[in-house]
Amino acid sequence: MITKPKGCRDIYGNDAKKWKYIEEIVDSVMEKYNYGYIRTPIFESSELFHRGVGATSDIVTKETYDFTDRGERKMTLRPEGTAGVVRSFIENKMYGDANPVKLYYHGTMYRYERPQAGRERELTQFGAEVLGSSDPLIDAEMISLALTIYQMLGFEKVKVKLNSLGDKESRENYREELIKYFSPHINDFCEDCKNRLAKNPLRILDCKVDSENEILKNAPKTIDYLNKESKERFDKVLEYLDILQVEYEVDPRIVRGLDYYSHTVFEFEVDVKELGGQNVIGGGGRYDALCEQLDGPNTPGIGFASGIDRLLFAMECMDIKPPIREGIDLFFLYVSEEEKKYALYLTQELRLNGFVVDTEYTSRSLKAQFKQSERLNAKMIAVLNSEQLDNGDITVKNTKTKEEEIISLDALIYYLDEKLVEEEELEQDCSCGGSCGHCHHPEEEGEA
Repeated sequence: MITKPKGCRDIYGNDAKKWKYIEEIVDSVMEKYNYGYIRTPIFESSELFHRGVGATSDIVTKETYDFTDRGERKMTLRPEGTAGVVRSFIENKMYGDANPVKLYYHGTMYRYERPQAGRERELTQFGAEVLGSSDPLIDAEMISLALTIYQMLGFEKVKVKLNSLGDKESRENYREELIKYFSPHINDFCEDCKNRLAKNPLRILDCKVDSENEILKNAPKTIDYLNKESKERFDKVLEYLDILQVEYEVDPRIVRGLDYYSHTVFEFEVDVKELGGQNVIGGGGRYDALCEQLDGPNTPGIGFASGIDRLLFAMECMDIKPPIREGIDLFFLYVSEEEKKYALYLTQELRLNGFVVDTEYTSRSLKAQFKQSERLNAKMIAVLNSEQLDNGDITVKNTKTKEEEIISLDALIYYLDEKLVEEEELEQDCSCGGSCGHCHHPEEEGEA
């Protein structure tokens, strides 16, 4: 039997509904913030990620899926979304449009790493990018935007942590100070950190292996090495966050894992022990030099990304239940060929009028069809009867209350509309504990 690759998932059933629910929330919030949707290729030139994400980042050095195509071109499955969006911004000359350009995406990414809770080798991210503005206001909006999405998904307590890496001058001064600080102690760190010392010492601060090392904990802070302009800029970001009533914590240890960041960097955390101490559900930052680095015009940018896999795992751990639709409105049962034709016609009519309807497709017995309606969690069922149909009538049964009514076929749409609305209102408002016979309480019935 052929099986899926390690670190990949098949997403179907209720899991797929939860997945779509998150995407719908993202689409809704992005529309309110006036972000346009963008879709970029799943694979791109390897050079894009080596130059964009950074040759010293863990993603490029350890995690990319690289291959050579039949034209001897070096290609890479995208490990993140920002580089592709910036490449598209340059290639399609979006910089000629009215600035800033505000874009968002959701799609699959690929990273070769050890699969773990909420983190697979094939992952799906959503994210947003703003190109063409260096105003600190955009930094605050981006953080607020992400936080709004998390709150709409049901996360009540999301910790916002942010830091500033400063401009090029500030970062260079800080880099030199880190090299001086870590050099005498570098043998006390992991092999990766030893390699990072000369190439990119800021990455040592992001090391998960040595995160509890006291030397690391006492390392110089980026905030202390910001020049005047960078410090004033960061203060403005904090001021705008205060206006937006976003609670935050300045954390000097946040540097993020990609080489292109400058100035504001930020992360969002939730308290989920099952995530193995890695409680970050999203993050991002400013990348003012990336566009020029990829042969585009000098254009400031900022973005964030969040993994849907990780969000769903966190939601499950925190018992956050997405309001996904379970079951169908009506299931048609039949026996004869004439009744089958009616089922086909009525099913189509009701679907075109907005109802979720299904019927029998495998010519099973009536008993088997009843079981199928239960499996589909149908709110209503209708057993088609040739004699009734000749009279223009149909019997509809409520599967929860067991009440049956004979109604005119001409009134079926209006009847269903009224009854289903009543059912929804009862389920939302009833606080009887399940004793009234109308509202549905699976836990009272011993259902899964």
